[in-house]
Amino acid sequence: MSPERYYDDAKVGDEATSPEQTVTEAMINTYAALTGDYTPVHVNEEYAKTTPFGTRVAHGLLGLALADGLKTQSDYRFVPGMSLGWTWDFAKPIKIDDRVHVHFRVGSMRLTSRKGWGIVVLPSELINQHGEVVQHGEHRLMIPCRPAGEGAGA
Repeated sequence: MSPERYYDDAKVGDEATSPEQTVTEAMINTYAALTGDYTPVHVNEEYAKTTPFGTRVAHGLLGLALADGLKTQSDYRFVPGMSLGWTWDFAKPIKIDDRVHVHFRVGSMRLTSRKGWGIVVLPSELINQHGEVVQHGEHRLMIPCRPAGEGAGA
């Protein structure tokens, strides 16, 4: 894996793609148990067959959680900072055994009034094995600047 980046190491237009993750029935069931969201379209195949999806689908927020985790597994990672929030849309269902990865880029950057910190906006797409964007949006992060005296990294 490549070294983590400070705010100063990033530039608008940088892009990255994460490794792939298979969405399993066990993941969906575990997410339901963790959150208490047992909506039948997620946990009951017989019910799910009667829906427009035709089968069980992952919780939308499970997709967002996967996108966030997969982003941290890419070769383009930041020094830990603070998540400021997500703007996120669910475009298509994520089904059991779908393989997803996240593609993101540095869309914008700005220094903050808080000395030593910058904000990075990462437009991101969660993409399935068919090349379809199943979820998309932006992640806003506050990332530390490189401490004085440290050389440039990545």
